[in-house]
Amino acid sequence: MDSPTGTAFTTAQAAIQAAGAAVAVLDAEGTVVGWTQAAQQLVGYSAAEVVGRSAAFLLATAEDWERAPAVLEQSSAQGRWSGLVNVRHREGHRIDVRLGVSSLCGQAGRAQWVVSASDSGTFPSWVADGSATQSLAAALHIPNHLPIGVVIRDTQLRCTWVNDTQGQKDGVPLQRRLGRRLTEAAPGPKAKTLEALMHQVLESGVPAIHTEYGALLPSHGRGRRTLVASLFRLDDAHGRALGVCTVTMDVTDSERARERLAILGEASKNIGTTLDAMRTGQELADLAVPLLADLVTVDLAESIPLGDEPPARIGAQGGDISALRRAGLASIHQGVPESLFARGEPVFVSPASPFNDVLLSGKSHFEPMLDTSPGTWVDRQHPARVRNMRDHRMHSLMVVPIHARGALLGVAAFVRTENDMPFEADDLLLAEELVSWAALSLDNARQYARERAAALALQRHLLPHRATGGPAAEVAWRYLPADDHHSVGGDWFDVIPLSGARVALVVGDVVGHGITAAATMGRLRTGVRTLAAMDVPPDELLAQLDELVLRLADEEDDSRLPATAAMGATCLYAVYDPVTRRCTMARAGHPPPAIIDPHGGVTFPELPTGVPLGLGLVPFESVTLELPEDSVLAFYTDGLIESRDRDIEAGMDRLADALARPGLPLEDLCSSAIDTLPTQAPSDDVTLLLARTRSLGPSQAASWQLPDAPAVVSRARALVTRQLQKWGLDDLVESTELIVSELFTNAIRHGAGPIGLRLIRHDMLTCEVSDTRDSHPRLRHPRTTDENGRGLLLVSKLSRRWGTRCTPDGKLIWAEQQLAPNS
Repeated sequence: MDSPTGTAFTTAQAAIQAAGAAVAVLDAEGTVVGWTQAAQQLVGYSAAEVVGRSAAFLLATAEDWERAPAVLEQSSAQGRWSGLVNVRHREGHRIDVRLGVSSLCGQAGRAQWVVSASDSGTFPSWVADGSATQSLAAALHIPNHLPIGVVIRDTQLRCTWVNDTQGQKDGVPLQRRLGRRLTEAAPGPKAKTLEALMHQVLESGVPAIHTEYGALLPSHGRGRRTLVASLFRLDDAHGRALGVCTVTMDVTDSERARERLAILGEASKNIGTTLDAMRTGQELADLAVPLLADLVTVDLAESIPLGDEPPARIGAQGGDISALRRAGLASIHQGVPESLFARGEPVFVSPASPFNDVLLSGKSHFEPMLDTSPGTWVDRQHPARVRNMRDHRMHSLMVVPIHARGALLGVAAFVRTENDMPFEADDLLLAEELVSWAALSLDNARQYARERAAALALQRHLLPHRATGGPAAEVAWRYLPADDHHSVGGDWFDVIPLSGARVALVVGDVVGHGITAAATMGRLRTGVRTLAAMDVPPDELLAQLDELVLRLADEEDDSRLPATAAMGATCLYAVYDPVTRRCTMARAGHPPPAIIDPHGGVTFPELPTGVPLGLGLVPFESVTLELPEDSVLAFYTDGLIESRDRDIEAGMDRLADALARPGLPLEDLCSSAIDTLPTQAPSDDVTLLLARTRSLGPSQAASWQLPDAPAVVSRARALVTRQLQKWGLDDLVESTELIVSELFTNAIRHGAGPIGLRLIRHDMLTCEVSDTRDSHPRLRHPRTTDENGRGLLLVSKLSRRWGTRCTPDGKLIWAEQQLAPNS
């Protein structure tokens, strides 16, 4: 990339190389008084052949002879001249060289000239393109870019000649330099190092090229300068050393440009490494200290979620408002004593401060010389702030707005304390570049945090809040969302009360993360609840849920939404009956449950795995297990047992060890299992559902098997009456007799085989009548003239709710009645 600074830097480099290659020193009359070995290599003449003679004898053409006086006159008037000339080589041929003539000031007002020469065939193309303004001598005297300084010293290293630009670079004025050694004119370690190098060049004759050093004395208004010097020896006609010539260029701007590029390169690697706004703010502060400032603060607006709760707007407190929170803080001092607010704390902004102006205008505040005198905005701060600024010598300030995609996200402040140099305009540009880089990451964090918060809110809203296993089981659960990097997933669980005191236990995992996964989870959970309410067996429920997932995926194939890979899901569905203590379960690609017996033994039952939902490949199979009372069923998602550095088997072993604690309360058992996670910020959602089984014995359940004959209706009523009286439910005798009569009549008329009757007393009274025919009755609303069809209508009116479900041998019709408060 070309730039004025880069071009000037290249020019100066070429000038130094040219000067180091062939340099001659002329007196006021044009006589050669100094000659370098490089000059001999260029034109073939030794120092003995040219020193003491007029430099004009080297010119090859009469035209150059004629314009030589005009050149000296122009050089005297302007202090410099450059151009192409034809020079006679010692072997007789001619060579084109580019000369640069620059005036030197000596003691007693004497003047000399330093002439640098380079073969035009080897000089950079941009110099030989015909542009005289980019010639060598022009490069030696670019006052606004990188001026070249020349100093000639004698064999004692005392300054004898110097051009008029040298003092502007290293800060040593002409009157202080002439007649003195460098260590006398500017005492210090840098001068000692340069003088030692001069001794080395004087003794060996070998030039020293591109030696970098800082300005020897401060130059008012110029800041700290970086210089590059090339040193070479001057010889007389007999090859004896006359002294040392030093050619210097100012590379401050190019060095700063390289530093800025290096800082921006570091910013691209070190800022925005995560989607954590607090961390991004700190990364910005850490990078800028001490490269750019001594103290950096990063304060973010309430629109950036930094924690569980945003900073409260406290309102007027001494005229301040709280609208920001400190996210980044760095200083050259341990503990950051300059800051009145710690990271994470609300930051109070004074209406009179430039921080408020930046928030309102969205433009940077640049104050290179911070004025803390009375009457300024500093003086209108709280006394503690004014005292803090003065105690820590805050003398230069930049406040840069943090905005991205049209949103103002906060402000970043850059302060200098120990560094005496004030900020410059280039420093403000660099600060704005750094802040812009961080702003994009902060805005990404803001949008991600909003999406994550929405997905998490949706997820938590769709999950059960007060799940209970009723008389069938005691339940406890844990749900941990994925870490901030991976967002919320599609894990879900459910506990669904079923008829007959049974309970359905469900756990599932939707593929993917974010709002789409959470929304899909909600749709699947609704589908499971709907199918469970219909008393669909576990294997059939998964089959119908599989079809639902396929339909949902088909519906979204034509939409503009992202790809619907999140429609895939795994699920485990189980139904536990506390009367029989049997648990029937089926799974669709989900990890198997853990069963903990009352003594703490842990097993993972062998269940047909099934394929994940949404593939529609093979049917699902159910397995029925009989469980001892006080067994614990553990349903979980793979986030609990799987991690990047461990396989599933190791995770299942770890889970089994955590669950093998008999007698421990379920809540504590949940915590024990979750605590085994390698990290409390998992890369995938974690769901754990525990259910401790209960059983309903003879005191709560009674069952009979009766033949399908009309005469058994009265017997069934008598059995129900005796059992209800035994339980003290006399108030339900009459309604239950009517319900049993109607259900038995239907079973005899429309069913087949023996008729089963079961009464269950829990928080409800459930009456169940089963037969061996799989045809389900349908509720009708008969007309007044109809003679039949009123049986189920009567059952519906007498019961709280009623329904049917399939059994392995046929069907079952059930009806529930509310118990009296004292029952």
